[in-house]
Amino acid sequence: MGWVDKEHYRVLKNDFYDRKNSLLKTLSFNGYQRYLDKFWRADSLKMVNHQTGKSTELLWKNYRFGNGYTERDFDQRSLRNVR
Repeated sequence: MGWVDKEHYRVLKNDFYDRKNSLLKTLSFNGYQRYLDKFWRADSLKMVNHQTGKSTELLWKNYRFGNGYTERDFDQRSLRNVR
């Protein structure tokens, strides 16, 4: 199940459930900033495992856009040739 900011269509939180339909993990997105007047990106992603009590937080910075990559740079053939 997920929560979305309906004004900007930004994901705020996603819940993940195990096979017994018990809450397993929650992923929260925080610190959204807008880049180039069109790209919303979260600066912090935090995953909490409710069954173990452990958590992991990813902090993002220095987003770069318009770096010259094309869709072809990410197709299966191109990615297979990267070493």
